[in-house]
Amino acid sequence: MTTAFDPFGAPGPRRLPQDPLLSLPDHPSGEWATARTATPPPRIGHPRPARRDAGPYLASPAGGAPYPVVAGPDEVRQPRSRLVPALLAVVLLVGGGFMAWRLDRADSRLTAQLAASQQRQGELADRAARLEKRLAGVFDPEAISSSVLPSVFRVRAGNFTGTAFAVGEGGDKQASLLTNYHVVESVWENGGRKVFLERGGDEVSATIVKVSKGKDLALLRASRKIAGLETAPGTVKPGQQVVVVGAPLGLEDTVTTGVVSAYRPGDADGPSIQFDAPINPGNSGGPVVNGDDQVIGLATAKARDAEGIGLAVPIKTACDAFDIC
Repeated sequence: MTTAFDPFGAPGPRRLPQDPLLSLPDHPSGEWATARTATPPPRIGHPRPARRDAGPYLASPAGGAPYPVVAGPDEVRQPRSRLVPALLAVVLLVGGGFMAWRLDRADSRLTAQLAASQQRQGELADRAARLEKRLAGVFDPEAISSSVLPSVFRVRAGNFTGTAFAVGEGGDKQASLLTNYHVVESVWENGGRKVFLERGGDEVSATIVKVSKGKDLALLRASRKIAGLETAPGTVKPGQQVVVVGAPLGLEDTVTTGVVSAYRPGDADGPSIQFDAPINPGNSGGPVVNGDDQVIGLATAKARDAEGIGLAVPIKTACDAFDIC
């Protein structure tokens, strides 16, 4: 039996409770006994529970109200550890939405820029087409002459000279040429059929195949291949620029330029083309060519006592008369 001093109780021996947290084993040493009897047992504080409905609770060894168990450090940090992923998810959601908005705006701007670029390209293409068309319509007498002259010859029919030019595809050893009837009239009326085509120092014999006195046309056939000129399919219009190629006064490879002054469908001898390019005797039968290197007519006559009034037989009249174009 051990004794203890109780300042609040009656003197005399008192049995201590056998609590494992407070009881001390008996020790044979008198020092331990003195300490145990001289020093009162420590009292354990009893803090008021923060929440009455929480638990679990520990009972005080000296009696009194129970107190709650305090959560450890790991248990306190656990709610915060669940909050971090939630905050991170919110940040990612907001950031993703912002990036999607920026990408949508960027896509809209790119779409608008692409549409503007395509419109600009369309405008540039239209402008290039207009310029190309304008350049294609540029009248170039030098280029026209270079293309036409190899198919144009001076015609010598007896003592008379004029001009003839090749048309149609012809053949490997022959070519068809057109000229005015009045150029070969003396030979035809005398029963002859042979004329000569001259160009430079070259001379080619040709035969008068057909004539149309009323339309002032004659068809010749040469005994060698000559490239034929292309004929215009449509009706000429006033103001159209033309080149007239011929041998005026026997001077071969002569070129003059002008415009179509008028188209006269109601003339007595058939339709005619009026033009203002200078012509002289020897131009008769020569081709009148437009800016596309196409023959629109045969130079036939010029007005006396007047300047800049020449007449041509439309090429369609000649093609229909001889069925060669």
